[in-house]
Amino acid sequence: MRHVISLFAMALATVTSMAASPPAVDPALTAVIASNQRTATFVARDAARHPVEELTFFGIKPESNIVELWPGGGYWTEILAPYLAARGHYTAALPPAKNGGEDSSTVAQWRARIAPQAARFGTIHETTLGAGHFDIAPPGSADFILTFRNLHNWMDGGYAAEALAACFRALKPGGILGVEDHRGSNEQPQDPLAKSGYVRQDYAINLAKQAGFEFVGSSEVDANPKDTKDWPSGVWTLPPTFALGDKDRAKYAAIGEADNFVLKFRKPKHS
Repeated sequence: MRHVISLFAMALATVTSMAASPPAVDPALTAVIASNQRTATFVARDAARHPVEELTFFGIKPESNIVELWPGGGYWTEILAPYLAARGHYTAALPPAKNGGEDSSTVAQWRARIAPQAARFGTIHETTLGAGHFDIAPPGSADFILTFRNLHNWMDGGYAAEALAACFRALKPGGILGVEDHRGSNEQPQDPLAKSGYVRQDYAINLAKQAGFEFVGSSEVDANPKDTKDWPSGVWTLPPTFALGDKDRAKYAAIGEADNFVLKFRKPKHS
């Protein structure tokens, strides 16, 4: 009997180990990230942003229908667009022009950056996400919706709940929402407007659950224990922004980019 119990325990341990094993990395994804056609300043940030690990955690595939919300300067576009070009579908949900100022400038820079690489990127579909603009993709069409360091902006704009509801509508049942943002301190109450740029992880999870999502799990790939989250100009004190300019620049460079959570949610399959 002891022998049987021992064998059962070994088998259970093996199954548990297999279940806990990280997903396999797609060589096609690795190849895209290793491409010498990527922007040099983006490549320099790979050590802080961990694109292979993060996208593998989300579970994307070359045939996926992916919507990226607010692609910023195009760091992730340069990875996702060529990865999906042959078999998948890539949509960039951009801030509306009426947001003005920085948003309009960022969109113009993004378009200027991707235009010369149109042949490699394939077809990029554009939609709009912002106050009063929530049709990011046809209902029930997306396999994945991904957003990187934007949730705090939508909180500041007062429409985070509407943005997450738009994600829920656009995803297929069983589809995945991936959210990365600057992780706030559990010792401080969450500012609903996230003026410092930091969002408590539990607060973000609760926002997504309120929109109807199931919490799948989190990754610590972008964690940074050096980030004490109490900087004079909020998260923008740290690189890559360096909001204080040359003041204490070496100090902030040594700390590195912010402590970031990476969260994975699922739209229930019965939705």
